[in-house]
Amino acid sequence: MVPESPMGDPLSLGLHLPSPAYLLGLIVFSVVGYVAYRRGRKSGNTALTWIGVATMLYSYVVPQTWLLWLIGAAATGWIWFEWN
Repeated sequence: MVPESPMGDPLSLGLHLPSPAYLLGLIVFSVVGYVAYRRGRKSGNTALTWIGVATMLYSYVVPQTWLLWLIGAAATGWIWFEWN
């Protein structure tokens, strides 16, 4: 039998999994960013390329779900205006 550690569960490393809404936003906005990146590279539009890179990567530094969706919606709108 494994003795109980003072930190609680002996297999817990103190990691907390993000919510399903956060994971969905991460996937959706990463795909949107990737499509914008590819479209920008193909058309030679450097602004669209860098907006796509930023949209793919920003979710790794935003800890709150509501902020992830807010920034993602703004970036997607920016991509849409740059695309047209």
